[in-house]
Amino acid sequence: MRIHTRIQKWGNGLALRVGGVMRDIPHFREGTEVDVEITEDGFIVRKSDSRKTLFPFSEAKLVEGLTNQLAHADLLAKPLANEIEQ
Repeated sequence: MRIHTRIQKWGNGLALRVGGVMRDIPHFREGTEVDVEITEDGFIVRKSDSRKTLFPFSEAKLVEGLTNQLAHADLLAKPLANEIEQ
């Protein structure tokens, strides 16, 4: 479905009112989390997939297979005795 509407001034910004079928068909409610894909031609608003995470990798996945050698731990500075709180 395609509808024609108008972007209007709202405070210091612009707004697109989400009402009627734009609200009812995708079942948008107050507080619905959405993702907005932005292109030169405009934007697409979709409900967020609550199973998706903002960061696509877990910490465990990022350090998987990491060793001292791969992490260049040998290049880390060794603290001096007066730099370590005792």
